[in-house]
Amino acid sequence: MNAATLTILLAVIAGALMAIQAPTNAMLSRPLDSPITAAFLSFLVGTVALGLLAWLLPSRPDAAGVRALPWYVWLGGLYGAFFVAMAAFGAPKVGVGVLLTAVVAGQLGMAVLLDHYGLLGLDRNPINLQRVAGLLLVLGGVVLVRRS
Repeated sequence: MNAATLTILLAVIAGALMAIQAPTNAMLSRPLDSPITAAFLSFLVGTVALGLLAWLLPSRPDAAGVRALPWYVWLGGLYGAFFVAMAAFGAPKVGVGVLLTAVVAGQLGMAVLLDHYGLLGLDRNPINLQRVAGLLLVLGGVVLVRRS
C-alpha cells in the first residue's frame, strides 16, 4: 500500500471516528449537564493517550524550531476543542448526519481558501470551476441530509 492510499484510508477512519465522537460526547454531556465539561474530559483522555504515545515514540522536539514557530500555530488545540464541544452540543439537536455534513462543508470551504492562497505554509492550488462545483455539491448535501 502506497503512502497516499494509506493516508486516505486513515482519513476515512478518522472521519468515521469523528461521527462516533459526536454522539459519544453528547452522551457524556447529559449527566454532566455541560458540553464544555464533556469536551474537557474528552480532551483529557485524548491528552493522556497522546502523552503516552509521545513518550513511547523515539522522536524528540527541536527546541529551537519550536521557539521559532509563529504564535498562531498554538491555536490548533482551540479549533479541536471548539469542534468537540460544538459536536457534543449539536449532535442531539440536528443529528450526526447534518452536523458532520455541515462540518465537512466548513472544512472544504476553508481548505479551498487555504489552498488557493497558499496559507499556513501550503503550496498554492488555485480555485477552479471543478473545486467550486465540489464545494457546492457538499453544501447541497447539507440541505439534503437535514431533518424535515
